[in-house]
Amino acid sequence: MTQPPGFVDPAAPLHICRLKKAIYGLKQAPRAWYNELRQFLIHTGFVNSHSNTSLFIFNTNGCVIFLLVYVDDIIVTGNDTTHIDAFVDTLARSFSIKDLGALSYFLGVEVIPSPTGLFLSQHKYVVDLLARTKMTDSKPVATPLPTDHTITLLAGTSLTNATEYRQVIRALQYLSFTRLDIAFAVNKLAKFMHRPTTEQWSLAKRLLRYLKGTIGHGLLFHSDSPITLHAFSDADLAGTLDDRTSTSAYVLFLGSNAISWSSRKQKSVARSSTEAEYRAVALAASEVLWLSSLLRELLISSPSPPTIFCDNIGATYLCSNPVFHSRMKHIEIDFHFVRDRVQRGQLRVSHVASADQLAESLTKPLSRTRFALLRSKIGVSEMPTILRGRIKDTNPTQSLT
Repeated sequence: MTQPPGFVDPAAPLHICRLKKAIYGLKQAPRAWYNELRQFLIHTGFVNSHSNTSLFIFNTNGCVIFLLVYVDDIIVTGNDTTHIDAFVDTLARSFSIKDLGALSYFLGVEVIPSPTGLFLSQHKYVVDLLARTKMTDSKPVATPLPTDHTITLLAGTSLTNATEYRQVIRALQYLSFTRLDIAFAVNKLAKFMHRPTTEQWSLAKRLLRYLKGTIGHGLLFHSDSPITLHAFSDADLAGTLDDRTSTSAYVLFLGSNAISWSSRKQKSVARSSTEAEYRAVALAASEVLWLSSLLRELLISSPSPPTIFCDNIGATYLCSNPVFHSRMKHIEIDFHFVRDRVQRGQLRVSHVASADQLAESLTKPLSRTRFALLRSKIGVSEMPTILRGRIKDTNPTQSLT
């Protein structure tokens, strides 16, 4: 490390300091801290997850403890409160920690227990965002984006100062961690971060108006949901008018609970709707296989192979029928790993009617009625009245810092 200002050795001004321990704020500090914590946990009996290096699993004599770490914030949960308390005491003897008790707030996400599961909300985050952008008293709207408005790069006049636009979009990207109903709108507006215009800023403020009317919305996870993994994948052919690329989207469910989702622009131009949909299936398949691996490490087994639902018959057949290969040779070979997984029996791709396609709201703007219907089906709902004001739980999940 370079010598700190005011403490430079006049006899050796070009010398540097050799550190005996990591200093907070240095680029190497997070890695040093992670290695120290990892060594301690492994020595204690935990196993580092291969699917997620931030997850550690303890499984001995029927006692199961899961530990999830984000920098210096930690969540601990398991099936035995006594063993968890004993582990926290052991951790406190080696590190300076603060036990925050039952999980209620983690990285901006409010965790509210209910009789049937957990409700995840970023209510306070939305309130702060609206106050910061002076949109607290704005008039709410029913949908994030209008259906009769075309979003292009050159529409409107370039903003003289794009700082506020970029700050708002970055904040909305973090909000989409629990609000998958805004995932498509955020993805669309994020494409113009390099050169936002007055039109795009107007749409960003419309999105804030939508949040004004849905401040209390979040995700309700049901604890009695069946352990079956399935996904819905969808694509909007050539929806980006500037370069005619398509948008891929998927929503993954564990039973009735949405646990992963994505809405992103495809890297290349699709020559048909079948190709666009097939690429969306491939994107969903990658996430499904990763989550299947993670669930196995969490000791969760599914009674049947995961299923991906696609509303394009051609793409569905392409995933299992090699006769279509000659018509799709221009697709990169790595996308054909979906067919390989299907033929091995590790994955199923099934057709679903367009009316039942739950990922549609992540690929295009929808009417008020259609959007509200899909929003409820993917699990985004207003906080139940019975949960308002509740911040504590009796389960053994704890948060540490």
